[in-house]
Amino acid sequence: MRTPRLFSDQPLLVGTEVVLEGSAAQYLGKVLRARVGDSVILFDGQGQQGTATIKAIAKHSICAQLDTITTPQTESSLQTHLGLCLSKGDRFDWAIQKATELGVGSISPLYSTRVDFTVPPERLAKRLSHWQHIVTSACEQSGRVRIPTVNAPTSLTHWVSETLADVKLVLHCDVHGTSPLAAKPQSVALLIGPEGGLTDEEVATAERHHFQPWQLGPRILRTETAPVVALSVIGAQWGDMAQ
Repeated sequence: MRTPRLFSDQPLLVGTEVVLEGSAAQYLGKVLRARVGDSVILFDGQGQQGTATIKAIAKHSICAQLDTITTPQTESSLQTHLGLCLSKGDRFDWAIQKATELGVGSISPLYSTRVDFTVPPERLAKRLSHWQHIVTSACEQSGRVRIPTVNAPTSLTHWVSETLADVKLVLHCDVHGTSPLAAKPQSVALLIGPEGGLTDEEVATAERHHFQPWQLGPRILRTETAPVVALSVIGAQWGDMAQ
C-alpha cells in the first residue's frame, strides 16, 4: 500500500513530533487503520516534505515523529493564476481540484454577467474554507508540496484590471485561430467564463487589460472542462509537462 500523504500546518523538523488531529487523524486511524510504527508522509504546504513514524494513536489524535525532511521538485516553475467564473453545484469544486492537480499557482473565483448567484457574506468564510480543503486534498493526492491560494470571490472587471502576468489569456469560442505561443513566460493569467460564456463586453474589457483571446479547438468546452484542457496545453507548452 502506498504511504499515506497528509498536510500539516506544523513546522517540519527532523526529530520533532507532529500531532495530527481532526480529519487527518480520522483518515489515518479509522479509514486506513494505521498502527504504531507505520510510516506517514507529511508536507507543510510551503515546499517541504517529511517522512514520519507513528508513535501513538489516541481517540482523536495521532502523534508521529519526523525522521527525514526533503524538498521535492513537484512544483512548476511557471506561475499560473486561474480566474474562473463561479458555477453552481459541484462543477466549480471539480474544476479547482483538477486545476490543482495540474499545478495551478492561485485561483480567483469570479462573478460575471452570466453568473446568476452570489456567495452570501455570512457564508463566505465557510465557502473559502471548503475550497481550500479541496485544493489541499488535491495536493495530498498529487504529490504537490505547495498549496495554491484560493482568493475571495471578486468581479471579473476588478480581476482583469488588477492581475499581473507575463502572458494573459482569455478563453473565447469566437476567435479565428489560436493565440501565438511566445517564448516561455514566468507567469500566465488564465480567464475562463461561466456556463453560458463571457459577454462580448467582458471579452473586450479583458482585451483592454492585455488579455489575449484564445480558442481551444472548434468545440465548446464546459466551464469545468476548460481549465483542465487549457492548463494541460499551457503546461505542455511552457510548464513542467514540456519535456
